[in-house]
Amino acid sequence: MWSQHYIINLKQIMIMKLKYIILPIIAASFSISSCSDFLDREPLTDNVNEGFFTEPGQLQAYCNKKYELLPDFKDNNLFTDDQKSDNQAGTDPEDFFLPQRIKVAADGSYNRQGHLRDCNRLLYYALDNIQKGDLEDTHETQQYIGEIYFFRAYIYFEYLRKFGDFPIIKSELNADDYAANVEANKRKPRNEVARFILQDLDEAIARLLPRSNNLTNHRLNKECAYLFKSRVALYEASWETYHQGTARVPGGPGWPGGTFNGNLNTEIDFFLTEAMASAKEVAEAVQISDKIEDYMNMLNQYDLSSNKEVLLWRMYSADAKVNSLVEGNYHSIYNENSEGCVGLGGGYTRSMVETFLTTNGLPIYAPENTQYKGDKNIPDVMKNRDLRLVESTFKPGDMVWRGGNMDQDGRMVYANLLQAYRNLSRTATGYLVRKGWRDSNVTPADNSPLAYMIFRASEAYLNYMEADYMKNKNLDDYSKKYWRALRKRAGVFEDFQKTIDATDLSKENDLAVWSGSQMVDKTLYNIRRERRCEFIAEGMRKDDLLRWRSLDKMKNYQTEGFNWQEYQKEPYYVKQLTAGLVVSDSKYLRPHFTSELVITNGGYNFEEANYLTPISYDVFRLSTPEKGGDVSTSVVYQNPGWPVGANQYALQ
Repeated sequence: MWSQHYIINLKQIMIMKLKYIILPIIAASFSISSCSDFLDREPLTDNVNEGFFTEPGQLQAYCNKKYELLPDFKDNNLFTDDQKSDNQAGTDPEDFFLPQRIKVAADGSYNRQGHLRDCNRLLYYALDNIQKGDLEDTHETQQYIGEIYFFRAYIYFEYLRKFGDFPIIKSELNADDYAANVEANKRKPRNEVARFILQDLDEAIARLLPRSNNLTNHRLNKECAYLFKSRVALYEASWETYHQGTARVPGGPGWPGGTFNGNLNTEIDFFLTEAMASAKEVAEAVQISDKIEDYMNMLNQYDLSSNKEVLLWRMYSADAKVNSLVEGNYHSIYNENSEGCVGLGGGYTRSMVETFLTTNGLPIYAPENTQYKGDKNIPDVMKNRDLRLVESTFKPGDMVWRGGNMDQDGRMVYANLLQAYRNLSRTATGYLVRKGWRDSNVTPADNSPLAYMIFRASEAYLNYMEADYMKNKNLDDYSKKYWRALRKRAGVFEDFQKTIDATDLSKENDLAVWSGSQMVDKTLYNIRRERRCEFIAEGMRKDDLLRWRSLDKMKNYQTEGFNWQEYQKEPYYVKQLTAGLVVSDSKYLRPHFTSELVITNGGYNFEEANYLTPISYDVFRLSTPEKGGDVSTSVVYQNPGWPVGANQYALQ
């Protein structure tokens, strides 16, 4: 039953030396609720041994396995995840942004059902055993029950983001009861799914201990649940707001779910209210640092226990050989032949770089902005800019690699654009990701225990601001306080109204200016701008573009990098051109200009069907009223714009 990846307390760490989740400590209150009536109470038919779930340690073992649901470097490089958005680009184009590239899968849509079954099993038996007196109702017991409520919510939020409408299953199903399984496969409207997730998070919040408790030093805590609740509520509120008038919301034209008896505006208001309330719980409890080094250190340390902004993080262990290659890969981008040539494969886009303000709080295009020095080269781009951009981007002169004995002085001179030049990968855009880099002696391509940041409090600041403005069309004193705090740390003039007044939406090189075919107002756009800048290279952007419905405007979209027209004159690029470098003849570097798919389609052209993931064919095949019946009789409906059938492309 014990996971190889998760350990619970310091004694186990010393004994087992395995990977675990660790949390810093703040003061917070603790409350505990009575046994929930929310879970279906019908008996389950399974093979759990009689007498199980009668000791807290048994619940703990079950919970440990669920931590694998949370992000991990073994599955995901946090610093390249935004290549699936307009923030970063890899050397190859993304199929997600090209028409007729995504197919309906043959199977595998409901890939978290095993974890979901485990959650339902534990909740049923643990709550039942507490009622019967077979399981002592202690804070520790309730902590583990709270964790399972959190993980069930986490699973359902993944499903909500992918599929929208989804079946709500609160009890374990009997595999032999075909009719019951068919009934359970019926999809519920997405607003009901979102409400179900929030209910589970309320149950988690009522049970989870705060970060100040010793038991949660290495586990989920109450603050995480509040933050996650704000994320879910804001996601659903914004989705329902901006996707109104489409088949992707309950009751919209062509919605495949049938008749919708609810009121979408009421639902939106409910979710915005929930987002604000839960975000405020975290934002008021955690004051973020005003030092840019603390911002950077959330993503380049081995131990994050002293960073009070980080609510949850994954620790790795060098002694136990549970590490990742991420840090080594960042160090290995340096060419040791005294050229200072670096390459990482991907890079930031021109669009993202241009979104950042100068320190006076002005957009780069503002006529009165004398701080902006243009984009002739990377040093000019970085002068007088938001520190989150400056510190997160490799610049000429930045230390890259000191060598295994910390005796080298490897500094960046230029970004490599030629694949395999000096045995390096090329950068796609010229703007190299520095976020996550640390000054250490980890050798190239070697493992290290670089920590993985999972939840941090500044998200609550941004969630509150956005929900507040969407709900009230104004900013209250809390929003203003949070916005000023974020800008202060970024080294940007704190008067955000100055930025709003100077904003010209027609000059912003940012998809987030749009929701559908409509420009948002300048205040809302600048809240979105702040979010984009705060989460540079943290994998948040794709979900934001989806919920804002900003990808409608990704038509004939060209991904671009730095100013090649100026850089092509530099001796090191003249040398690379002679060595075989081929680039576009555009002013700005276009990493995908040789891709036949991009050429054929005239750039990225997002297919609106991709706002939701198609449901795999096996779900329909196994949901016909008569076992083995025609899939056209299935009780499940496909997502808008997608056919029912494996390996088929979108219809629109």
